[in-house]
Amino acid sequence: MKILKRVPPKRRRKGLTDYGKRLKLVKSGLPRIVIRKTNRYIIAQVINSRSGGDETLITVTSRKLAAYGWRASFKNTSAAYLTGLIAGLLARKKGVEKAVADIGLHTTSVGSKVFAVVKGFIDAGVVVPSSEEVFPDEGRIQGAHIMEYYKAIREGGAIATQFSKSDEDVYMNLNSHFSRVKEKILEEVNGG
Repeated sequence: MKILKRVPPKRRRKGLTDYGKRLKLVKSGLPRIVIRKTNRYIIAQVINSRSGGDETLITVTSRKLAAYGWRASFKNTSAAYLTGLIAGLLARKKGVEKAVADIGLHTTSVGSKVFAVVKGFIDAGVVVPSSEEVFPDEGRIQGAHIMEYYKAIREGGAIATQFSKSDEDVYMNLNSHFSRVKEKILEEVNGG
């Protein structure tokens, strides 16, 4: 008698989905805040799990920050927070009061961009079960670490290829740029 071996699902074989973790999130009955990072952007989605297929309520990429005047990188911690803030405000408008974070296969490290997105959701008024210790500190969210690095490079006379020369004033005063963009987001998304 030949015993046939069951082949695991393709996404599990490729290491793309942890089905056990996903099942726990789906069983919570709450919408999921799906947070993903690409090489250039941060993506935040609010997804309702339904039998027969998931329903995506909101999708926001960090690229949307350009519409609010953001001129820095779309993949740093500040951009992650602002992306979460926009998504959280839009989720509130769709009636989402509480959600759970789905970070996929990202490793959970304290102060990471993934938790900056969650912090943005919470600041928008969506209740997300989480611990305060995992969030980046306020200085990091506002880009203090990026400003310090940029200023250190400038003083050393090195040429930083990851920073645009046209946006020098942005990186020299990233915290004030962050505050202006955040105010504009709160004004336009809440008022619109």
